[in-house]
Amino acid sequence: MIDFKGFVDGEAFEGGEAEDYPLVLGSGSFIPGFEDQLIGAKVGDEVKVEVKFPEEYGAPNLAGKDAIFECTVKAVKAAKKAELDDELAKKFGADDLDALKAQIRERLESEYQGASRQILKRALLDKLDDAVKFDLPESLVEAEAQQIAHQLWHEENPEVHDHNHGSIEPTDEHNKLAERRVRLGLLLADIGQKAEVTVSDQEMTQAVLRQARQFPGQERAFFEFIQQNPQAQQQLRAPIFEDKVVDHIVEGAKVSDKEVTKEELEKAIEALDEV
Repeated sequence: MIDFKGFVDGEAFEGGEAEDYPLVLGSGSFIPGFEDQLIGAKVGDEVKVEVKFPEEYGAPNLAGKDAIFECTVKAVKAAKKAELDDELAKKFGADDLDALKAQIRERLESEYQGASRQILKRALLDKLDDAVKFDLPESLVEAEAQQIAHQLWHEENPEVHDHNHGSIEPTDEHNKLAERRVRLGLLLADIGQKAEVTVSDQEMTQAVLRQARQFPGQERAFFEFIQQNPQAQQQLRAPIFEDKVVDHIVEGAKVSDKEVTKEELEKAIEALDEV
């Protein structure tokens, strides 16, 4: 645990100062050579650490510069394995160790089930996409392709929060993905309508509550926004409806269980993002 203040050419620089910083020796989290000069220091020691910023350092005003960090050692600690006992469980809000294990087991089962569900759903949608072909309304495909291109552009340019940018032209890949989404959307809507699949008020309420948790302190404003915005309601209702239609199709399909390891499940999930 150290206090430090950095100087370049005798002048303190912005971002080069901290108090009670928990630096783990050997972590390599600081400039090369910094941690080595603190090895063996004791509580109360004042150490002048002399280093050189890498040429490719992120801050141009510091890249390649010699620097001195004045450090004061506040505490020296070592990591210790925690004892797996009731006291540890209570630190995590559980009554005892058995209760903590049960909570962890339940959470892992939920995560694995969710991952398995993703794989099942993708496999089903791939089958439907291959099996069913029909002409699509060009206006829907164009609008979807534009939305996909726009969304991906913002993901690649996270510093831009508004829409004051030039026009974004969809690529062939965007158009192909848009055709798939529109085709499957229309198909699932038709199947759901014929099967009389509906989204209940209770399911909508739960969806709103889940979404509202992402806006702590602004829940009331979020509820009012949803109530007054039919388009926002539809954006919440659509994935619930789609999942219920998928469940309806799966109920009538021949589905076999396949036992896999955790690593195989993780690789299968990663593969979904690559497609």
